[in-house]
Amino acid sequence: MPGGSIGPGLLVLLGVAADDDERAAGALAGKIARLRIFENEDGKFDRSLLEGGRAALVVSQFTLLADTSRGRGTRPDFSAAAAKYQAEPLYECFCEAMREFGVHVETGIFGARMQVELVNDGPVTLILEV
Repeated sequence: MPGGSIGPGLLVLLGVAADDDERAAGALAGKIARLRIFENEDGKFDRSLLEGGRAALVVSQFTLLADTSRGRGTRPDFSAAAAKYQAEPLYECFCEAMREFGVHVETGIFGARMQVELVNDGPVTLILEV
């Protein structure tokens, strides 16, 4: 069951919350597509995914919605995450919105256990919300 693969670009771990909707998916896609986090010739963060032929690998990741506030020794609570029937269409909506912005998008396999490999070229890891 192979998933997507990209060269230079972003690995987007996408968590869909129970209260997310298509508007939020589109807004987040636009934010990520335009985010200037790649270096220009002067080494400054000034380029987006839309510049330089970069792509996005989008992997669903409900565990990002885990509530771990109850302390040590407890299991994470995933009740804030959307159920599969709600999350999968919003995941697809997000990917399609990224494509509409002009980003080449590859995907993981929704709901599957996957082994994701990443070569992290630089010090940038961001958590984004809309």
